[in-house]
Amino acid sequence: MDALKLIAESSMKKELPVLNIGDTVKVHVRIKEGEKSRIQIFEGTIIAKKHGGVSETFTVRRVAHGCGIERVFPVHSPVVEKVEIVRSGKVRRAKLYYLRNRVGKAAKVKELVK
Repeated sequence: MDALKLIAESSMKKELPVLNIGDTVKVHVRIKEGEKSRIQIFEGTIIAKKHGGVSETFTVRRVAHGCGIERVFPVHSPVVEKVEIVRSGKVRRAKLYYLRNRVGKAAKVKELVK
């Protein structure tokens, strides 16, 4: 079991930004198309974080053309190049699943003023 933990810890990323629920982030994702690869940016609000350690994931939601899109990103995946925090959100919940039922301005998260 110790060997498994060592392998898992070696594959973890060293520098990670502090991701909080309600933050608006830009996730730079490497997409492979045939032989070529490119970086695609997915911008949205973090509505959930799950697990911990190597298997930690976060869910990002955005609304594009009136349709809600959610993507789950593993934090330590080599596909995720980097995560930029655009703004911090002020929330009082661990999961923001209620945003799925909201439309327009009601689906916004207030900005955290420091």
